[in-house]
Amino acid sequence: MDFSLLFLIAAFGGGLFGAAVGGLPAFIFTGFLVIAGVAASIGGGNYDMIGNIAFGPIFGPHISFGGAVAAAAFARRQGLLDNGKDITAGLAGTGSPAVLLVGGAFGALGYLIASLLGTFLTSYTDVIALTVALSAIIVRVVFGSTGIFGNLEPAAAQRGRFNPGDTQVWVPHQEKWAQAAVIGLGVGAMSGFMFITIIGISPDLATAATVLGFGISAASLIFLQFGTAIPVTHHMALPAAVAAGALGAGLGDTGVLIIAMIGGVLGALVGEFAARLFLIHGDTHIDPPAVAIAVMTTVFLLLGLAVA
Repeated sequence: MDFSLLFLIAAFGGGLFGAAVGGLPAFIFTGFLVIAGVAASIGGGNYDMIGNIAFGPIFGPHISFGGAVAAAAFARRQGLLDNGKDITAGLAGTGSPAVLLVGGAFGALGYLIASLLGTFLTSYTDVIALTVALSAIIVRVVFGSTGIFGNLEPAAAQRGRFNPGDTQVWVPHQEKWAQAAVIGLGVGAMSGFMFITIIGISPDLATAATVLGFGISAASLIFLQFGTAIPVTHHMALPAAVAAGALGAGLGDTGVLIIAMIGGVLGALVGEFAARLFLIHGDTHIDPPAVAIAVMTTVFLLLGLAVA
């Protein structure tokens, strides 16, 4: 990603807006914009809505979501928010310009990190997801008090780090390993099928084919925002499509779909592991899906390079 002062200033605005509306609502916007961008690409549109808007300096998760994560942690430190991991709260509600400015600053930081990483890692990982994770780790170090891996409360220490319970939970209705794996299996099939059918139109639609499942998963979180117990699945959908693209050559459509389903399951399991490792025992939000996407994209892209 080439550095642009225009994009840097826009990223400040994107991070500030993400903080104002809240991390999850900002990410839901990303999902809807991905869907719109895919539709535009399939329809032959000349404007890159996926790259410029959905994953660009306004609604890119490393910017709008990352800014909101930082702002929530700062608001908690200032006594303006009860939970520094709250990604659902619109932080304009704190009435604090400083909270919003922190969001803007971390939006700009997200752009800078992604621009740097993009110069040498684009072919090997998901730079945006990696930036979301790194930005959140910086937030934990700067505004948190529990360390990168969190502090185990006495009850949690007795249960063990990797056994959620009480308030040390991420998404309760999908935290069991078998439940997560089964959801990943289905989401992998969904995302893989869309990849196969879109890439079949033209190889030029590879980006659209890869991100449509992610966009649908992200947009579906609007229901979670309003309290419906739906699963969080974008870390299943995106690795599934990446696996299909990186490892599916010569396997036929059925083989590609099976690869995608495996990718969905692995994304689900790594996300649950990341929740236990980074999130549930900490006092700021380190995003399990971002960690899972970064890890599994790296694995699948490197495997793809190895077998090419």
